Amino acid sequence: MRRAISHTVRHHRAATRRARALAGAALAVSFAAACGNGSGAPQGGPGGGPGGMRVAAVETGPVVRGTIRREVTVSGVVEPIRTVGVNAQIGGAVLSVNVEEGSEVQPGMVLARLDDREIAAQVASAEANFRVAEANFQRAERLRERQVITSAEYDRDRAAYEAAQAQLEQLRTRLEYATVRAPVAGVVTKKLVEAGDIVAPQTRLFEIAEVSTMVVRVRVSELDVVHLKVGDAATVTLDAFPGRPLHGRIRRIFPAADPTTRLVPVEVAIEGADASIARPGFLARVTLTLEERQGVTLVPATAIVGSAGSEAVFMVEDGKAVRRSIRVGLISEGRVEVLSGLEPGDTVVVAGGNVLREGVTVRVVNRAAVGGDTPGRPVGADVTSGAGTATQPDEAASTTTPGEERRAPGS
Repeated sequence: MRRAISHTVRHHRAATRRARALAGAALAVSFAAACGNGSGAPQGGPGGGPGGMRVAAVETGPVVRGTIRREVTVSGVVEPIRTVGVNAQIGGAVLSVNVEEGSEVQPGMVLARLDDREIAAQVASAEANFRVAEANFQRAERLRERQVITSAEYDRDRAAYEAAQAQLEQLRTRLEYATVRAPVAGVVTKKLVEAGDIVAPQTRLFEIAEVSTMVVRVRVSELDVVHLKVGDAATVTLDAFPGRPLHGRIRRIFPAADPTTRLVPVEVAIEGADASIARPGFLARVTLTLEERQGVTLVPATAIVGSAGSEAVFMVEDGKAVRRSIRVGLISEGRVEVLSGLEPGDTVVVAGGNVLREGVTVRVVNRAAVGGDTPGRPVGADVTSGAGTATQPDEAASTTTPGEERRAPGS
């Protein structure tokens, strides 16, 4: 009984495998037949080319005039333009602290108060001594006019008066130091003291960041930095707000490259309302324009065939593929600058050209706008490069995007 059941199971499995194989073969035949009726396959009979002529389906688009940019995207960390440390100028007990981290402060705002009772008593004593010295000096001046006292006695009283005055001013200054005030406008980034602490002179109490202007310091290749100058515009994108680009400008280009990495520090400033979005410590990606060309002839990068130095495009003339050699310039964000060989308004193959040969019969399946000065886009529309490969902070940071210039020999 068991042998009969086992034989039946094996027979069923073998039949299933044969059925699957037949179904797969039928599917392959159907797919091949469908491909034979599609683009790029020999066709014959009704609807195809005569006598098995090859017909390739392609998409075409216009050659346009527009603007192209070569850009580089580098990464860095947002920092305040300046951070000021607030130290205790005198020692003593901290009576009160009036701010916390994140508090906005203005110049002269009271941050903390130190115990000033001892200094206040010293000021009172110095004021009394000063009044005595002042009276003695005034009396000495009168006696000198009458020639009653000697010059030495007069000089002694004047010196005592000046010493008492200096001591009083010094103690009054120390009394003012007992009230800790903000030296600049900004935001408290660190509070290092609490009420009740005993601090010594020059103890760091607070750190205040000036946030009216934020900066991102990036490092740029020595090959790219020569195309930059102070004042150039930059686009800053924060990882925290990826859909909200911020406007920046190059504030400073450092005079020397790192001898190891050959990278040059560049400082980009963010001001105004954008500065309030960029918080210290945020990771930022900065896009810098190395070169911009306006009013140039552009085609999609997908239209280019051939190798570097022998670029070409295909055009459609009387239903046939015609290869035309061109010279190219900048390549950026899927667009290519054409230096010669094409004019705005020409139509080129933008999809399917990589399998074409000269003289092949083609069928245009649709038209694709390629950007630039085309219907539906404003005249002179910008064509810019996208973000390049970002780098981590404090690493080699200059990465050129697909806006690298590729030229044919002699261009």
